[in-house]
Amino acid sequence: MFHVEPFFDPATFTLTYVVYDPDSKDAVVIDSVLDYEPMSSAVSTGSVEQVAAFLEKNGLTLHWSLETHAHADHLTAAPWLKKRFGGRMAIGEGIREVQKVFKTVFDMPATFRTDGSQFDVLLEDGQVIEAGTLHIETIATPGHTPGCVSYHIGDAVFTGDALFIEDYGTGRCDFPKGSADALYTSVHDKLYALPDETRIFVGHDYQPGGRPMRAETTIGRSKRENVQLRAETTRTDFVALRDARDATLAAPRLLWQSVQVNIDAGRLPAEHENGVRYLRIPLNLRKPVDDDGTRRDARAS
Repeated sequence: MFHVEPFFDPATFTLTYVVYDPDSKDAVVIDSVLDYEPMSSAVSTGSVEQVAAFLEKNGLTLHWSLETHAHADHLTAAPWLKKRFGGRMAIGEGIREVQKVFKTVFDMPATFRTDGSQFDVLLEDGQVIEAGTLHIETIATPGHTPGCVSYHIGDAVFTGDALFIEDYGTGRCDFPKGSADALYTSVHDKLYALPDETRIFVGHDYQPGGRPMRAETTIGRSKRENVQLRAETTRTDFVALRDARDATLAAPRLLWQSVQVNIDAGRLPAEHENGVRYLRIPLNLRKPVDDDGTRRDARAS
């Protein structure tokens, strides 16, 4: 029987999981976090070092660092884990579409590859990978992004940003190529088809109302109580609710820093000749301005 050990990063409300077999010592890590402090624009490894300490304390062999998607709110620490413990890095094959979109957004160099080859393995819907005694099924769950996947392991499913604790709902769908209609299919038609007793381990917990952190719920409870998408919720109602909700949301605090690193499999930007690494941050992406800060549409009028 496998065990699940959650690690919560309060700065980004992210949950990282170590899934392991205590007998065989086989393990995978799902959605690791590399800490990033935007004021100083500095990375650090406090969060992932907690994961590392757990792996070492329990003598675990890390086979895979798995990503549910290219996160828009934190940097992945998968390269750090790979360098320290080995194993391979995998993500859904839909990452190619995400790379194509953001290569343009960030005006990345022509040499930036959009074939997903930065990752060790790109996973297809239904593909099963092995981690020693652990058997991991990939479930494509697009909607939040076109590249989202969930990981089905035994009686548990790790849903990333597709499905959250029932008192919060589902992931937002307003990122490029996101789709509330696709998310409805992913959750209602695919995840809700799993047995009601299936445990759900979510990618974030935003602790609505200030309640204590929760990492886990079940398919049955979500079907009955999810505030945005229950078993009886129609596609039309969900899409209308999700689109209206998304229209009120601000961009994630670390959107630009996270995405450009995560679509490159967690690699930090290359050093410049002065030995410093630089991130690309678009300025007024949707409302271009002139050199003096005047909006172009305002000047034209």
